[in-house]
Amino acid sequence: MEKIPTGFDVLHNPKLNKGSAFTEAERNQYGLKGLLPAGSVSQQIQIQRVLENIHRKAYDIERYIFLFALQGRNERLFYRLLIDHIDELMPIIYTPTVGQACQQFAHIFREPRGFYITPDDRGHIHDILSNWPEKDVRMIVITDGQRILGLGDLGANGMGIPIGKLVLYTTGAGIHPDQCLPVMLDVGTSNQTLRDDPLYLGVKQDRLTGAAYNELIEEFVTTVQNLFPKALIQFEDFLTPNAYSLLNTYRKRVLCFNDDIQGTAAMVLAGIYSAIRITGERFSDLRILFLGAGSAATGMADLIKSALCNTGINTDDASQRLWLVDHKGLIVKSRTDLSDHKRHYAQEHGEMSFTETIRSFKPHILIGATGVKDTFTEEAIRAMSEIQKHPVIFALSNPSSHSECTAQQAYEWTDGRAIFASGSPSEAVNYKNQIFHPGQGNNAYVFPGVGLGAISCEASLITDEMFLAASAALAEMVTREDLNKGTIFPPLKNIRGISLKIACAVANNAYENNIAKTPRPENLEQAIRELMYDPTY
Repeated sequence: MEKIPTGFDVLHNPKLNKGSAFTEAERNQYGLKGLLPAGSVSQQIQIQRVLENIHRKAYDIERYIFLFALQGRNERLFYRLLIDHIDELMPIIYTPTVGQACQQFAHIFREPRGFYITPDDRGHIHDILSNWPEKDVRMIVITDGQRILGLGDLGANGMGIPIGKLVLYTTGAGIHPDQCLPVMLDVGTSNQTLRDDPLYLGVKQDRLTGAAYNELIEEFVTTVQNLFPKALIQFEDFLTPNAYSLLNTYRKRVLCFNDDIQGTAAMVLAGIYSAIRITGERFSDLRILFLGAGSAATGMADLIKSALCNTGINTDDASQRLWLVDHKGLIVKSRTDLSDHKRHYAQEHGEMSFTETIRSFKPHILIGATGVKDTFTEEAIRAMSEIQKHPVIFALSNPSSHSECTAQQAYEWTDGRAIFASGSPSEAVNYKNQIFHPGQGNNAYVFPGVGLGAISCEASLITDEMFLAASAALAEMVTREDLNKGTIFPPLKNIRGISLKIACAVANNAYENNIAKTPRPENLEQAIRELMYDPTY
């Protein structure tokens, strides 16, 4: 018979601990008398106390450390707090603060969280992954830390990203924390500063590449299919060539997706659907220019192209409506330095600079995915405002310090006519006595719902059609009131309802395409809602 935990075993177990919220009866039942102050309070009073402590902190990185320490003490209080105050705390637990947390990960390390795989583990991944205490894993986020946000190669410090993403899966979509597994594929780092840091916790060698790298990932993916056959694998923050290689290798074999390529694309497509409700343009008539041609930009272009083709446009015509500019200028067919993901969007045109491309192409929408600050220059944004009455400007690079431009700049340089969204949260802007509330183009609108929908029906694959369905569902939740404030995404405080709607759209698509393994429930929304973790006690 399993022994029931009592005393400090309860108080030191974050899954069981309720702290000062244990009732008198529970204190007697679990042997807690004398181990807690006499006062018993509600979870809401505990949240009030936590918020007071958060507000005392001088810096966001201190708030980040405090919040994850809370997760290590009282898991349910941590998630109830995040659900109730997601607007305030999202920027702390994820972008932009998670970028600083990753840069300083080894220096702020408190307790292990997540799973690490190194090159020395090759041939033994099944054995070591069996050490993970939870056996019903449904959601895995894995990174190799090579391209963390816009910050570059952070090696094992990149573990902050899978941890943060899975916190958002639980907060935003109710995936049970016991079913979440953050994974760091620690194959070394080319960042010499990290390797020279005595506090760095990762493998201190140059990055593993080539066949050995691919074989290590293959062993991991195969092991997951054996140990956690119902798990979805999300690839996160891989360098562009690896991101595409992994997605193309596994997308038709296992349940997986790449959030940087596909999740970002779905979020942006939803934002475009909302923006044209303001501009009055037809979706099929749009011309869209991307500054940046990495995995995020080409992933967006791929999904938007699919959506354009669904309106009856052929593939070639759709591609000609999507122009990409990288650090060398417009992507054109005469260039000999193009990788495959760029070559699909090479135009039959002479070479041009970014601003020259704006004036020639006359885009309705400008999307930044550069990872480089201030690349949306005043000249470029003013050129957009000369061409379009309401230029749509997406400055999506994270964290905020790497954003292509600020909301203030976008509104000033377009005389308040821009429709603006950024990757990290932006404060409201007062321009000529008009208050704008710029939207945040955050993947958290999409990936939690996609994950919930896929695992709810035990989908065998994640398809592009699911992301198209997610985009449409997200856009439908933007109200006229939101649009009137200049916001093209629904309020983040509604994230659980948003995720539920997206999950229903994704699961419904899986059932329609016969890639769901579970029988379709009579009431799909109710069935998915009942799966969502509630941390209330």
